[in-house]
Amino acid sequence: MTELSQAIPLLAALVVGAIGATLYWLRVLTIQKQRLHDAQVSQGRLEEQLTAAQTENLRLHNESQRVTTQNEGLHHQLAQLQRENTELTITATQREEHYQDQITVLTQARQQLTKEFENVAHKVFEERSHQFDNRSQTRLDHLLKPFREQIDGFQKRINEVHDATQRSQASLYTEIKNMMDIGLKMSQEATNLTSALKGDSQQRGAWGEAQLQRTLEMSGLIEDAHYEAQKSFKDEQGRTKLTDYIVKLPDNKHLIIDSKITLNAYDRAIAAETPEAYALALKEHDLAVRKHMDDLASKDYTNVLGMRSPSFVLMFMPIEPAYIEALKHNKDLFEYGYRKGVVLVSHTTLIPILRTVANLWMLERSQVEAREMGERAGEVYNQVCVIAERLSRLGASLKTVSNHYNQSVTALAGQQGLYGKVSRFKELSTKVTRDLPDLQPALVDFEAERLELIVQKIDTNPAETEATAK
Repeated sequence: MTELSQAIPLLAALVVGAIGATLYWLRVLTIQKQRLHDAQVSQGRLEEQLTAAQTENLRLHNESQRVTTQNEGLHHQLAQLQRENTELTITATQREEHYQDQITVLTQARQQLTKEFENVAHKVFEERSHQFDNRSQTRLDHLLKPFREQIDGFQKRINEVHDATQRSQASLYTEIKNMMDIGLKMSQEATNLTSALKGDSQQRGAWGEAQLQRTLEMSGLIEDAHYEAQKSFKDEQGRTKLTDYIVKLPDNKHLIIDSKITLNAYDRAIAAETPEAYALALKEHDLAVRKHMDDLASKDYTNVLGMRSPSFVLMFMPIEPAYIEALKHNKDLFEYGYRKGVVLVSHTTLIPILRTVANLWMLERSQVEAREMGERAGEVYNQVCVIAERLSRLGASLKTVSNHYNQSVTALAGQQGLYGKVSRFKELSTKVTRDLPDLQPALVDFEAERLELIVQKIDTNPAETEATAK
C-alpha cells in the first residue's frame, strides 16, 4: 500500500511528461507541415516563372531568327542598290559629258544667232521707232493743240486774277490813307458850307446825301450794281420804309446807310465865347445826335421784308469836326447808338468799310471766274482723260496683236515650226513653184512702252492744270 502510494506521483509525472512530449511533437509536426506547404507554393510559383521564361526565350529566339532573315534581305538590297548607283553614276557622267558638248554647240549657235538678230532688230527698230514717233507725235499734237491752248488761257487768266488780287490788297492801305485824307478835305469843305446850310433843313439833307454818294463813288462802288439811293421797302405791317442808301453785299446781303446833319448846336459851340456857353452848346449837340440815333433806330430797317441786313444801321455824319466833337465830349455816345443798332460813322471811318465792301465784290468776282475756269478746266481734263484711256487701250491692243503675231510666226517659221516640217515637200514634189516667205517677228514692245509713257504724260499734265485752277 505504501509502495503504491509512492508510485502514483511517479506515474503522474510520467503521464505529464508523456503528454508534454506529445504536444511538443505535435507542434513540431504542425510547423513542418506549414513549411512544407510554403515550399510547395514557392515551387509552384517558380515553375510558373520558369514556364514564362521558357516561353519568352522561345519568342526571343523566333524574333532573333526573323531579324536575322530581314537583315540578310536588307544586305542583299543594299548590295543591289550599290550596283545600280554605280551604273547610274556612270550613265550620268556620260550624259553630262554629252550635254556639255551640246551646250557648247548651242551656246556658240546662240551667240551667232543673237548677233545676227541684234543687227536685224536694231535696223528694224530704228526704222519703226522713227516712223512711230513721227506719227504719234503728229497725231498727239493735232489732238492736244486745242486743249493746250485752252489750258494756257485758263492759266493766264488765273495768274491775272491772282496778280490783280495781290496788287489790290497791297495797295489797300495806301488807298485807305488817301481816302482818309480826301475825307478830311471834304470835311473841311463841309465846314466852309456850314453857313450856307444853317437855315434850310431840306437843303442840308440833300447836301449830306450828296456827300454820302460821293464817298460811295470814291470807294470804288458803282450805283445800281453795288448800291442804290432812296430805296423803298415795306415792313411786316405794310408800312413803306425809305432809306437814304442801301449798299449791296455778296450773298444777297445789304448794309443800310443814312445821312444825318447836326449843325446848329455845333455852330453855337464853335462861336461860344465862354466855357459855360461852349459846354451848353456841346450838350445840345450831343442831344441832337442822340435824337437822330433814336429816330433812325425807330425805323427798324433790319426787319424790313426782303432785307438781309446786319443788326445795325450806319449813321453818316458828313461834317467831320462835328463827329469828332460829339465823340470827344460824350464817351458813351458810340455805345449808346450801338445798343440801339445804330453805328455812328464819318468820312474817315466809313471809307475803310466801303473799301472792304468793294474788295469783297472783287473777291466775289474772282471766285466766280475761278469757279468757271475750274469747271472748264475739269471739262478739258475729262476730255483729255478719255483720249488718254483710248490711247492706253490702243497700246495694249497693239501689244496683244503683236504677241499673237509673233507666236504665230514662231509656230510657223521657228526651229520646231511648220517650215521645217514641210520644207522636205519641196524636194519631193515637182509641182512646187513658189518659195516660203521669210517671216520675222514684229518688234513693237518698245513702241508700246513709249505709247504708255506718252499717255501717262497726257494724263498727268491736265491734272496739274486742274489743281492749279482750283
